[in-house]
Amino acid sequence: MKESAAHLRDRAAHIRAFLRTAYPDATCALTFSSPLELLVATILSAQCTDARVNMVTPALFRKYPSAQAYAAADPASLMNEIKSCGFFRAKARSITGMARRIVEHHGGRVPRSMLELVQLPGVARKTANIVLGTAFGINEGIAVDTHVRRVAQRLGLTRHDDPVKIEQDLMALVPRDEWTIFAHRMTAHGRAVCKARTPDCPRCGARAWCAYFTQRNK
Repeated sequence: MKESAAHLRDRAAHIRAFLRTAYPDATCALTFSSPLELLVATILSAQCTDARVNMVTPALFRKYPSAQAYAAADPASLMNEIKSCGFFRAKARSITGMARRIVEHHGGRVPRSMLELVQLPGVARKTANIVLGTAFGINEGIAVDTHVRRVAQRLGLTRHDDPVKIEQDLMALVPRDEWTIFAHRMTAHGRAVCKARTPDCPRCGARAWCAYFTQRNK
């Protein structure tokens, strides 16, 4: 039986309250000190752990302190410096391409709009949402990473698998001023409790509203 919109909104409110209590200080796990650093780190984090990215970026940020520096980077050197993050050839192309466009079209500064960010090489909605929400405090959308997707599906907040459709479902259930922190809290819960292979349902404070837990315990 399909859940009514009102019941889904009520359940989502309970889940938001649980996440707010469980992860009050959740934030982006990537280490950065500027919008550009966060943008580079987020590009590197694709198919790579945040912990690994944080091991690579300190030296990278020292060597390339500006978009101009990335734009002028020697491709071979940059690939070697980010090699441990995986997919290093594609990521190096994205970083240098992104930096060149920022230099040429935005005066060397990371743009502050979704439309401009997704026009940068290597930047899609997830990356743009992370940069806008975390670096600029602009709630333009909800960043759907692998954790957010998994937890949202298990909780029954979406029936979709496509990240854009998942984002739309979540945006309809979460107040705009919570979009960024909601994504951080969902990611934190996915890492700590609602893990991909071994979800710790008995320890989960959201199990009373969780479609996955209900189905498993019928």
